[in-house]
Order: sequence, then C-alpha cells, then structure tokens
Amino acid sequence: MKSRLLVALTALTVAMTLAACGQKANEAADAAKKAAAESAEKAKEAATKATEAAKEATKEATDATKDAAAKSADAAKDAAAKSADAAKEAADKAVQAAKEAAAPKK
Repeated sequence: MKSRLLVALTALTVAMTLAACGQKANEAADAAKKAAAESAEKAKEAATKATEAAKEATKEATDATKDAAAKSADAAKDAAAKSADAAKEAADKAVQAAKEAAAPKK
C-alpha cells in the first residue's frame, strides 16, 4: 500500500512538474512571439523612414540639378551676349579703321 501511495505521489509530482514546465514553455513562446512582432514592427518603421529619407534625398538632388542647369544656362546666355558684344565692338573698330585708311591723307 505504501508503495502504491509512493508511486501515486511520484506520478502526481511528475505530472505537476511537467505541467509547470509546459506553462513556462507557453509563457516563453508567448514572449518570443511578442518580441518577434515588436521586432517586425520596428523593422517596418525603419524601412518606412529609410524610404522617406531616400525620397527626400532624391528630391534634393533633383532640385540641385535643376538649379545647376538654370545657372549653367544663365552663364551660357551671359557668355553669348558678351561674345556678341565683343564681336560687334571689333567689327565697329574694323569699320572705323577701314574708314580712316580710306580717307585721304592731308
């Protein structure tokens, strides 16, 4: 009888131990699921922020390119105008020199 009682108590102890381990395992699994979900959310947020940063950098680069192109066009126009003015001035001087050369000398 004592051995049966001992076996029954041992079986009860083993069952309670396993049940406690099972609960701990479930708690650990739940904690792991929660951590994984939080990690996924943080990764999603980081990806969104990286995308926004890339969009902003692209916009800034586009704006800088437009600005540089506008300045380059303005510089080209200015250079063309100065070149035209210099050519006109040279032509005027050539005409004046030709007139002076053709004029009778006194």
